[in-house]
Amino acid sequence: MRLREDVSVVDTDYGKVLLDGGTGEYWELNPTGGSVLAGLLDGIPAEDIADALCTEFDVDEDRARADVSALLSALRDARLVRP
Repeated sequence: MRLREDVSVVDTDYGKVLLDGGTGEYWELNPTGGSVLAGLLDGIPAEDIADALCTEFDVDEDRARADVSALLSALRDARLVRP
């Protein structure tokens, strides 16, 4: 997965912020969401990221997969990622 060229990512004390340079809109991700985004940008499969969340946070596998999928869908819906 790749972000559009005009989308910037900044690390903050509270996670990550994405700025859409085309619209001026921004999105805040908590530390977990930021970690998921970093994994996706590194090319790690969503399933592997969900498995890591299960281990790190003792969360149910179905919940972890749904959360990763929801973030990926939100990035696509906001048109922050390249098709």
